[in-house]
Amino acid sequence: MPSSTVENYLKAIWSLQGQHEEAEMVPIGQVAEKIGVTPGTATTMMNQLLKKDLVKYTPRRGVLLSGAGQKAALLVLRRHRLVETFLVEIMKLDWAEVHEDAEVLEHVISDRLLARMDEMLHHPTHDPHGAPIPNAEGELTPDGTTVLADCPPGAYTLQRVREDQPSFLQWLAEMELIPGTDLIVTDRNLEADTLSLKLPNRAESVQISLPAAKSLLVARP
Repeated sequence: MPSSTVENYLKAIWSLQGQHEEAEMVPIGQVAEKIGVTPGTATTMMNQLLKKDLVKYTPRRGVLLSGAGQKAALLVLRRHRLVETFLVEIMKLDWAEVHEDAEVLEHVISDRLLARMDEMLHHPTHDPHGAPIPNAEGELTPDGTTVLADCPPGAYTLQRVREDQPSFLQWLAEMELIPGTDLIVTDRNLEADTLSLKLPNRAESVQISLPAAKSLLVARP
């Protein structure tokens, strides 16, 4: 089993790969920033991951996960998202406050305990924030969602929240804007950098900023 440091790097690279075009290498500076280390420290780790065949790394160009590296990253992601689901559904913790606990537990939980948690949860497909949970083989099915900030006026269902900051999640909960909520985009005001939304339990439209809407993933109902 990889060390927690290796797992954090693999998960960070996987996350950053999703923000780039397919097969485009992730700059080491972005990896260092996401982990919170210097570029030199990140470069040293890239060489270690390369020796383990977990990444494809080219100095001054960037890094991509190898097949083995991607599977390892998705298995860490599976542990994280199952732990978050367990903490919310079984332990009854607030969905806004489980990310940091899951960041710790994802590295220490045994496969046997994880399998039991999965069984107790009846094999969930998504975590409390709507993120898909990779299967036990380290495979992830695309969820076909769209970033709300990019959507034209129309009806949608909120599927996933990408932001894990507690204050943002608490704000969404107060607005009753959680995964599974149907909503209607009524207006896009590019000058004010806002979207107007009609929500089921609110008589009047609410405005959210486009930056906030970039953290919300939706699908057509």
